[in-house]
Amino acid sequence: MAMFRNALTKLDTVEAHALLTELNPQIDGSPYQADKATVLSAPVSFYPGYQFIEISDHTIMPARKTALIYKAGDAGSAVMLDWTNKPIYALNDNAPLTLDESTINDYVRFFFSYVRGRHGRFVIIENVDEISWKDEPPVNARKAVSSLIAPLHLYGIDNDGTYRLSARMLFKDSLFKADIVVDHHGHVNLEDEELVIEDIPVVDEVLG
Repeated sequence: MAMFRNALTKLDTVEAHALLTELNPQIDGSPYQADKATVLSAPVSFYPGYQFIEISDHTIMPARKTALIYKAGDAGSAVMLDWTNKPIYALNDNAPLTLDESTINDYVRFFFSYVRGRHGRFVIIENVDEISWKDEPPVNARKAVSSLIAPLHLYGIDNDGTYRLSARMLFKDSLFKADIVVDHHGHVNLEDEELVIEDIPVVDEVLG
């Protein structure tokens, strides 16, 4: 995911074994095995002292993946991400959440990476290369779509600490421009959605 792309560290087998020994009791299902699982870790800027952990096992079909946030050395603090906003909002109260101009973009990227609505995900798109094309488009079409995309941008902070950001978001096969509004509790809402382009030939996230 975008916010962790350059920060993710792959744990070696010894490190993975130690972490999985600590976390497996908190994870539903059979325990992950260090010699079969890939374990990635990254610090979380908006939850100081906490780590993002992604565990995946591709030796089974379908592949199994678990994503969680936890405070190093405190397995009981582990919160599993389940595609709803509930675990994130609980973390915001307990971690606690630290939002400022340096962390708000990371938080918003994280939120939309791990929250899926009833009808699908809104995926923040900041670069044309982030689109999962079904078939590689012609150069001119790719350039045309690229010209409609812009990076996530913080454009305002209200007196009550509400952050306002402008984003380009992909929902199913349509690109939207939208404002993302985040209050000081970290509650997220979309406003002023505006269709930019539709019928983009993208991979269906459900069918892959």
